[in-house]
Amino acid sequence: MKATALFIPAILLLSFGSEACKSEIKLSPAWSASNGLSVPESVLYDPKGGLLYVSNINGKPTEKNGQGFISRLSPDGTIVDTSWAIGLHAPKGMGIKGTTLFVTDIDRIHAIDTASGKIMKSHDVEGARFLNDIAVDEEGGVYVTDMETNRLHLLKNDVLSVWLELKDFKRPNGLYIEGKVLFVGTGQGVLKIDTALKSVVMEVPHAGGIDGLRGYGREAFIVSDWKGKTELIARGRNAVLLVDTTAGNINAADLEYIPEKRLVIIPTFFDNRVVAYTLGK
Repeated sequence: MKATALFIPAILLLSFGSEACKSEIKLSPAWSASNGLSVPESVLYDPKGGLLYVSNINGKPTEKNGQGFISRLSPDGTIVDTSWAIGLHAPKGMGIKGTTLFVTDIDRIHAIDTASGKIMKSHDVEGARFLNDIAVDEEGGVYVTDMETNRLHLLKNDVLSVWLELKDFKRPNGLYIEGKVLFVGTGQGVLKIDTALKSVVMEVPHAGGIDGLRGYGREAFIVSDWKGKTELIARGRNAVLLVDTTAGNINAADLEYIPEKRLVIIPTFFDNRVVAYTLGK
């Protein structure tokens, strides 16, 4: 087993202003899964199915080798299916609507049947260079970031469009949606976008890049920076470091947070594991 350089504060004193962030929180390792995973980039929880989906690049992030795959895990870290969906290139972000799992794959978006793991349809995204994360709204609109072109794409009713060009912000990556508000992690921080007006404001400035992005309470976010840091951030407050594996060259890619289980689940990319931590009061 690889030695892990891990920094976890024993007690995190949070005072971000929301009820969810006013008490002491203890952070502790919950489980680690590795058997058969290969460059896991993203984790997505499906509450209806009670499963975690894990995208495995299984190669280089821009390599079209047809070896990428999706794994399924239980929330306790048990691997249910290592190669549940196969034949992808370098799958990254995921989103789910009904019985369809949407997955980015360099310059395509796949629609996968959650019952069978089969690719039902693939959408080529014209001009795409590095499609990354996905967020799906209540109406089934699939928002996708392209980290290299600074574009947000939208797939809706099987129609693709360039939904928004981010002229003033670079390297859009992690996505998180609440109703009609889309949050986008960029190299400069978390953007807040009204999906009806397409108005863009900086919600939380934050340097270093944002790979994973999930809401925490009503006013804060849990973010990862790929290099190894996972932090709790909020407007007007200093970032609180949750986990740091940077010194051990262990990445923190596109994470998931399950509020009802208080689990933060982090894919470690080149370290070939998915690691979960419990936020416990």
